[in-house]
Amino acid sequence: MSSPPAVPPSEPKLPPLSASEFKEYNRLADHMDIFHNHFRSSWNQLYTSASSGRRAQGMSIRGFLNAGLEFISHLEMHHSIEERFVFPELARRMPEFRTGRETNLPDPKSKSPDEESKRRKAAELLQQHVEIHKGMEGLRDYLRRCLSGETELQMGVVKAQLDTWGSVLWTHLDQEVRTLGAENMRRYWSLDEVRKMRM
Repeated sequence: MSSPPAVPPSEPKLPPLSASEFKEYNRLADHMDIFHNHFRSSWNQLYTSASSGRRAQGMSIRGFLNAGLEFISHLEMHHSIEERFVFPELARRMPEFRTGRETNLPDPKSKSPDEESKRRKAAELLQQHVEIHKGMEGLRDYLRRCLSGETELQMGVVKAQLDTWGSVLWTHLDQEVRTLGAENMRRYWSLDEVRKMRM
């Protein structure tokens, strides 16, 4: 007679947070969401113009192209700061921010589905950065060619470029904030540790 499959131990139930504790644990998520709301707004402006075939009222072609390039530049800088300063600190305890090069990850030679799944999950937010940057490069190249006069701006092309990475961007913007939320952060960090974190 075979024994039933092993059930992974569930995480211990954490005590409820006071409103003040929740606010402190949620500080990084709130701060990140401010940046992400700016990116959502910029994306929506570009996407609305590209979908309708019309630029926002009073916006010149040059202004539209520069707005798109500025959006890409700001998002790229944001990701660079995260990857250089924020994620490595969080990755010390949080698998969601690991690059896959950390020594405490599952054995990369293991072929078990469970180990493979852990590796994929560990780097998901960073894999999203890679996908987003591929999309940004395509859009940046097109906008620069339009700005230089090498090619004529076609909103359908802008929309097609945005469509290649829009889904992963929006997923990422939401998922990253959720991951930095109070309930997840308290699984890995004490309140004092969170208070000392800089973003």
